[in-house]
Amino acid sequence: MPRLLSKKDQTIAVIVDDKTLSLSNLDKVYFPEQEISKGELIRYYSEMAPIILPHLKQSPFVMVRYPDGINGDYFYQKECPPHAPDWITRYSDPRSKHGLTYLVCDQLATLVYLINLGCIEIHTWASSIYKPNFPKWAVFDLDPDPPSGFKEAIKVAEWLGEILNELKVKFLVKTSGATGVHILLPLNDNHTYAEVQSGIEGICRFLTAQRTESCTVERAVRNRQGKVYLDYLQNGRGRTMAGIYSVRPTRLGHISTPLLWEEVVQGINPDDFHVRSFRRRLEKVGDLSTMMTKGNDFSSILHYFT
Repeated sequence: MPRLLSKKDQTIAVIVDDKTLSLSNLDKVYFPEQEISKGELIRYYSEMAPIILPHLKQSPFVMVRYPDGINGDYFYQKECPPHAPDWITRYSDPRSKHGLTYLVCDQLATLVYLINLGCIEIHTWASSIYKPNFPKWAVFDLDPDPPSGFKEAIKVAEWLGEILNELKVKFLVKTSGATGVHILLPLNDNHTYAEVQSGIEGICRFLTAQRTESCTVERAVRNRQGKVYLDYLQNGRGRTMAGIYSVRPTRLGHISTPLLWEEVVQGINPDDFHVRSFRRRLEKVGDLSTMMTKGNDFSSILHYFT
């Protein structure tokens, strides 16, 4: 946890793992409905760091910054800020046409630094800086098109889970933190993004052929007809999504939450998972993301669905 070093006006200096950071405007309200401040957000991420950092520590980080909270303007930033401390790990992407250098969130001090910049959410690549072309996880991104909502998305997640169970593939279902659902497959990072995307697309098309009334792979929003969109294109180099235990810029400060399988089948209320309730959630079910530490061999999916 950060340790106070000094305070001056709206800025305080803290020590985080022997690194000195200047944190500003900690009383600024980021979530008006709940009056959640920037300082409370930093506290949440600091407490959750031991179980969040393992999912971030080797991958390029993409910043989505909300300097004035969820009701203000926000912007994406891939380039590591030029004023970032020297101790922050950087990754220069050799395939970037613009010579992009990403920041890597591999320690608590870096995580606190990012939240202080207004990064409400945490977004990283699916691959590591050591094997950037080979993802460590695949994702089924289930995005309900209104009037479909979370209830419909979680039903599609159940159907996909049944397919994955038949294939004897390990997977993790989590709320997106908004209206959608993510299904993550940990991988051995020995298949390219193109191969992984092809396999996930194959399963998505197989399911939509069986459940044409409920889900679709139509990219054009106008053609989705209120169904749940299965976005297999999220499995691409440089693509990101809200990570495990990420806070989302919603009215309650929802958390992208791993689920028990019985919760997928029986149903849950995603409004139960937010910044101020999450400690109780962990006390009840523990850290469900630990199943992401050992990867699947993706070969069986490629064999059956490409």
